[in-house]
Amino acid sequence: MHDQVKSSARREIPAVNKVLEALGHYDLPRVMIVDLVRRELSKIRAKADIPDLESIVDLLRRSLGELHASRLQPIINGTGIVIHTNFGRAPLAPEAIRALNEIGPAYSNLEYDLATGERGRRGAYIENALALLCGAESATIVNNCAAALVLIVRHFTGDKPEIVISRGEMVQIGGGFRVGEIIEAAGAKLHEIGATNKTTLNDYAKAIGRNTALVLKVHRSNFFMSGFVESPSSAAIAELARKKRIPFAEDLGSGAVVATETLGIVEHERTPVEVLKDGADLVCFSGDKLFGGPQAGVIAGKKRFVAALKREPLFRALRCDKLVFAALQATVDLHLNQSTPGVSAIALLQVSEDELRGRATAIAGRLEGLPGRIAIGRGRAKVGGGTLPRSTMSSFTIDIIPENCSLADFARRLRASNPPVIGYIADDQFKLDLRTIFPQQDDLVVDAICVACTK
Repeated sequence: MHDQVKSSARREIPAVNKVLEALGHYDLPRVMIVDLVRRELSKIRAKADIPDLESIVDLLRRSLGELHASRLQPIINGTGIVIHTNFGRAPLAPEAIRALNEIGPAYSNLEYDLATGERGRRGAYIENALALLCGAESATIVNNCAAALVLIVRHFTGDKPEIVISRGEMVQIGGGFRVGEIIEAAGAKLHEIGATNKTTLNDYAKAIGRNTALVLKVHRSNFFMSGFVESPSSAAIAELARKKRIPFAEDLGSGAVVATETLGIVEHERTPVEVLKDGADLVCFSGDKLFGGPQAGVIAGKKRFVAALKREPLFRALRCDKLVFAALQATVDLHLNQSTPGVSAIALLQVSEDELRGRATAIAGRLEGLPGRIAIGRGRAKVGGGTLPRSTMSSFTIDIIPENCSLADFARRLRASNPPVIGYIADDQFKLDLRTIFPQQDDLVVDAICVACTK
């Protein structure tokens, strides 16, 4: 009897075509919509209580909305974090976008020598340009900085297993990845030295032995230590490594190639030029942080080491495609031409307070009369991306206390706008920091706030 009731209930489950008709049009591939409908109906069949058609359609609309929202799409960043890892890190420069538009739709000379008419070397121009920019004998690129570190570790630990690294540099980077685990995954054995807060040059000297393949120094990324701390300079470690005939590499991560003090930031971020001048054999850094380009890992340093890395079979698996080359090439050219205001990430760091104040006043004026409280506030923007953790920049914010919903619901409404607008909640207000919102997005921000306040 129970099975008969269950079978009768199952017959009440609508057919896929009936559900599709009730759903109407969605801006998604039909095959994905059909697949989602079938999966949801399959789950319903396993339940004791079968919902009616309207409830099923409502459930599927929510699921389709979540699926559509998961597509890669532009957003408006009102968080005040310039290099936001969750938001794709550095926004590309207009020159890089033009390069993508030129290279993307067409064939290119990616591995073709126009002078000889024969097969060419991938990345010949950009490698020369990066070497010049970094003050290095040679340079190359892979698909991100973690890949650069893996390639370096794999190459140097071919005959000897150990990598010497300070415990104070065993950092965890975005997504829960830890430098130590990345190194071990590359097949190396970690030889940790010193304490979390103090590592001396003598610690390095005692650790280097017959099994040492490489001495590695790693940027501390998104934290800093102060107080009872000690860490030898890159120059001192390089001199020791040279005496011991052991290669020395430094992972800078941040990608700063200009003096950060010139950007109005008090904190100094070391550049590849400085590290290589101090004696490092190799340096690696990210292309999509303070460098302001696409995701890439740049390796620069001694010519013989860079050449050896490029001969590694793993190098082919880690190399970049034509779109990364195009965007990075345009970004490198901006740096070489000392046109850093054209690099979007750097331009955002340099926006003046007067400009931000003027935009905040204009936006607040256009929002007058909306329900709730809307005011101009002050903010402290951050560089982000695991760089300059102690540095903040003054900014202006649009502060909102909605009348018709909670702060969390208001934030949810803005995330549902087109394009999504992302801010943060602080001091019992919803805030949008203008330093990370481009001026051409101000109209979109105003429209989104108006809709969210009047729903």
